[in-house]
Formats: sequence, structure tokens, C-alpha cells
Amino acid sequence: MAVQYYEGIGRRKESTARVRVMSGSGRFIVNEKPGAEYFTRLGDLEAIMAPIQAAGENPEALDITVVVRGGGVTGQKDAVKLGVARALIKMNPDLQPVLRKAGFLTRDARVKERKKPGLKRARKAPTYTKR
Repeated sequence: MAVQYYEGIGRRKESTARVRVMSGSGRFIVNEKPGAEYFTRLGDLEAIMAPIQAAGENPEALDITVVVRGGGVTGQKDAVKLGVARALIKMNPDLQPVLRKAGFLTRDARVKERKKPGLKRARKAPTYTKR
């Protein structure tokens, strides 16, 4: 019989994460690597696991598998965090008010602004010279 899992999609900047949560032994796999090996920055793993703590779930009782593509470390971390929160909602819809109030279900829509013609970056203009 197939293992029942709950899937959530998280996006941030240029990153997209497909997160699968199922009952298990506490494994956290990101792109076929252990989570601690993939997210090495201080505090990233704690931020990703924050929705699980807020929901009152035991992280040792859940297996989490993530496929994340695009963007950088910060975007990927936030995409995985949103994906975990969305997967937890599919697993238990009663958690929605708790996770919503904690701010884990809000998609951060900020992306890099495009470069405009005649400017150095999106808004930075070349230095003005009178002569």
C-alpha cells in the first residue's frame, strides 16, 4: 500500500519548493540531502521547522521531503517554510487559524524589480554632471 503524504507548494522570490509531509521517524530531506547538510546557515533549519512547532506537532513524528529549485538560500528557505505550513494545513485543516495568526501562510510576494532603461539598476540613476 502506498504511503499517505500531504503536499504543499511554497514560493518566494525565484524559488519554488514542493514539500511532502507524512508520518514517520523525523527525517528531513532536501533535494536528496539531509536538511542540516542543505541548509547550513545558522537559524535556517529553526525557521523552516517553526510552523511545525507553532502547530504543536512533534517534528520527530514527521518525515519531510522537499524538492526546491531556483533562487538563493534565503528564497529557498522561505519557500520551504511556506510549503511546510501548507502541507500541515492539508494534513490537519484545524491548524489553519493557528498558522495564519503566526504568519506562516502569508506568501511574501516581494521580488526583484526589473532594471529600467537609462538607469544603472531598477532605480539608481547615473551621477548627474552639470558640465
